[in-house]
Amino acid sequence: MKILAVQSRMGIGDTVIFLPFIKALSKKFNSPISILVKENSKANQYLHQTKYIDKILILERDNKKNNRHGGFFGIFNLANDLKKYKFDKIFIFNSSLRFNLIAKISGIPQIYQYPLFTKNKQHIIEAPKKFLKANLDLDINEDPEVQIDNDSISKAAQKFQIDKNTTNILLGIGGSGPTKRIPAKTFLNVIEKISNIKKCKFFLATGRANEEQEILNEILQSKFKNFCTRLDNLTISEILPIIKSCSISICNDSSFSHLSSALGVNTITLMSDTPLIYGNYSTKMFPVIPDGETTVSHNTLGKEKINPQKIFDKVNEIID
Repeated sequence: MKILAVQSRMGIGDTVIFLPFIKALSKKFNSPISILVKENSKANQYLHQTKYIDKILILERDNKKNNRHGGFFGIFNLANDLKKYKFDKIFIFNSSLRFNLIAKISGIPQIYQYPLFTKNKQHIIEAPKKFLKANLDLDINEDPEVQIDNDSISKAAQKFQIDKNTTNILLGIGGSGPTKRIPAKTFLNVIEKISNIKKCKFFLATGRANEEQEILNEILQSKFKNFCTRLDNLTISEILPIIKSCSISICNDSSFSHLSSALGVNTITLMSDTPLIYGNYSTKMFPVIPDGETTVSHNTLGKEKINPQKIFDKVNEIID
């Protein structure tokens, strides 16, 4: 059986959050599921070894002009692209009439979709839960899962000298926006506290934006530079086995917090300016919020109030 799931939200985090629902479909129909996702989901870089995923199709539609699936003619281009796969079913995780028309034009016999024209205030987790419960009577409460083969993990451990007798820690120091990027001084404080009690190695994961590079360089220029390995010159697919080899992760609200927890690594999420649901939807996530706050949302602006002692306490709770 050939099944397509449409997840048109942007970014890595939202794509990872939807993985339990994709996996549930795979179990229900005893078949891997193809997915239609946006290019900025970067799904090809972290789902290529996940067995419940079949084909990863890219939705070429964004704010740029002349993209293949945008505009009126993009409806027919996408329908023609899907038609050649001869899908039996499609699950559309949004309320867009556009995708409903595309599914019909492409000739997919069975179409399942969120109720049309109900886009506003759809909860990122509760909406798909209700959708699959209503249509397939599925109760879904699993964590997202990204799979990676043991050979990749072994090769990464050898290449990066990952010693099992050392506490290997991923530091996700990047972030998609400046209000999500915790200052280097906070990470340095945590590094010092952990290094005082354990033999550690820290892997620094970040993007190439100038502010992210400034945080990276400040850490690499510190007295702890010999215990740190930068990962910003690697692709996501190259970083995955390194993350999987770590004992714990400490991450800003970034792609690495989502990937780390989906790889089964206990992940401390530093939530400074994003709804808390993005840092606690998995049992592998352990959020730390700014001092003086009871929750976090957009415009909390709390990156300077993330307490390194609280992070350190979480590390001790998890490792112990």
